[in-house]
Amino acid sequence: MIFRKHLFAVALSALVVSSSLPAHAGILGKKKKDETPAKKLTASQNALIDKAVIRERETVKVIKDRTPLVETYIQNMRPVPGMVQEPESDEQHLTRVAFGKHINDQDYARNDIKEKGDHKIGSMFKHSLGFASGLGDSLHLQFNEAGFVRMLVMDDSSFNRQTYNFGYVRNEFLGSVPTAVFDVEPISAKSFIPGNNKLEGKFIGRIWIETHSGNVVRFDGNVSGTEKDRKEYYHFDSWRTNVQPDLWLPNSIYVEETDPKSPSKTLQFKAINHVWGYVLKVPEKEAENTSVEVEGATDVSNDAQDVSPLGAQRAWVQQAEDNVIERLFEAGLLDAPGSEFDKTLEALASNILAYNNITVSRPIRVRTMMTEPLESLAVGNTIILSKGLVDTTGIVTQDGAQQAGDLNAVLAFQVAHIILGHRLDTKYAFNDRLIFPDTVSFKRIPMHHTDADNEAAAKKAIELLSAKELVDSQPYFALYLEQLKTRSKALKSLNEPMIGDGLMKPDPEGTFWMQALVAKGDKLEMNNLKQQPAMPLSSFLRFDPWTDKLIPMHSAFEPILSAADKMPFEVEPVYLKLSYYKAPVVPVDAPPAAAPAAANPVPAGTASVPADATQAQPDAAAVAAPPAQ
Repeated sequence: MIFRKHLFAVALSALVVSSSLPAHAGILGKKKKDETPAKKLTASQNALIDKAVIRERETVKVIKDRTPLVETYIQNMRPVPGMVQEPESDEQHLTRVAFGKHINDQDYARNDIKEKGDHKIGSMFKHSLGFASGLGDSLHLQFNEAGFVRMLVMDDSSFNRQTYNFGYVRNEFLGSVPTAVFDVEPISAKSFIPGNNKLEGKFIGRIWIETHSGNVVRFDGNVSGTEKDRKEYYHFDSWRTNVQPDLWLPNSIYVEETDPKSPSKTLQFKAINHVWGYVLKVPEKEAENTSVEVEGATDVSNDAQDVSPLGAQRAWVQQAEDNVIERLFEAGLLDAPGSEFDKTLEALASNILAYNNITVSRPIRVRTMMTEPLESLAVGNTIILSKGLVDTTGIVTQDGAQQAGDLNAVLAFQVAHIILGHRLDTKYAFNDRLIFPDTVSFKRIPMHHTDADNEAAAKKAIELLSAKELVDSQPYFALYLEQLKTRSKALKSLNEPMIGDGLMKPDPEGTFWMQALVAKGDKLEMNNLKQQPAMPLSSFLRFDPWTDKLIPMHSAFEPILSAADKMPFEVEPVYLKLSYYKAPVVPVDAPPAAAPAAANPVPAGTASVPADATQAQPDAAAVAAPPAQ
């Protein structure tokens, strides 16, 4: 059965756990003739489970106090000869979720069943289609938040020894974290909601408990019930990250279900849920400081120069740019500043200018947006690329390096906007225009360029990529566009930008802004195992959900053995390299040393600019080896 649009809430909300179930709740449906207790656990295993019960209770409390961002991207699948399967349609949803409203929410404990197609719709869904506490209706942010509770916590009220049986499976390392693996199922055969004759399910599946402190770091499974009931629920694999000492919070959750009518066991759908922004960043304002004294600053007011009208105009544009970037960061949409990968992207953007002998008034900055849709934008002199765009263009070679060709092309498109003077609306230089809640952020800050500007930027970008050092990028990106073309009709949500510029024109023909490049690439051949035009989603970047820091992955090279292994633009299962939290290293100030006198001292607060701009540009090969974590 295909996941249809607007039924997303129904499908995932069926995962919600009932908070009013009694402690003796267990498996639904017909009771087994003889319930054999699980194999007796050792004393250390029992102690670890007792720790896990306590730690899970604490984790639920922390989650209830947070309002993170949750992005869900779904791909409905269909069988394809020679490829096994491919996406048929997709959906993308983004919102800030106030889980405290839904964990232990009695409104979602009722189960008045009505039939609609192949899905059961109960009164617990009454808020689902019309409710969104996200970042704007214009982004199609309508889905049921309560459906995520089950995938974040196994049981929000009764995860304990009285409710569940635990059976030891094995010890296993997840990344560098040692874990003990247990199978979990409810003890009792039936579970009733007080005052209601309807049955309600509990978690059944497998959990991974890290052995140091007893935190559940991964769990996968389903909702228990009769065979008939189980068809209404979907399987999920939920991973957590150690974000603070002894605190593991949900990071990424994979959901999939096989089509029961498919003789080849094709998936019905697969989905990925990313959670981040547990700590929404609100930079400390200077006005909030208790002291107006600035320590360690050198007074160079007498050396300051007057500002020309052109300089004032550029400063005004930069003020608008800084305001918008800061606001998007505070809303949780941009990655944390200062990442090594963003610096690598900045080096590539600078190379594009250097190879074309072009100078700009100030350096180009690059940031990454945390979301999946393929888009880019330029906010003043800051270029933003979406995580999905970086992941799918991050073609990894056999030696583990990332090809720079596709990244050069997507950067060139926005560099062209900057060169052509396609400015951000300077009304955002007024800070009061950015004082509004996150729920309307994107309604207030439309940043996409006009069609005319995109046409001009595409033409200029191809000109920039004609430089001898960059010309090899053209066939790489041409093949990427060819691959995207084959899936553009099925992946409409992936190609629908949220705030910036997409790769495709808004026309029925489905052409690209940089369509002229397509003729410069090789012919797309899906059966050519040496050809890898585009990667699956989440192929190159992972993130810290507490700090929103993006980190390049260092995965082993996987050889392509068949066309089905390519999976361009597809959702894939999650398998995180877990590790224990390490506190950031605070740099220790070195003792002051006498510095040699400079021939041409630079006044404090200013930056020196090399006479030859090309000498300051990092080589394009900087992207070949991803920065160390």
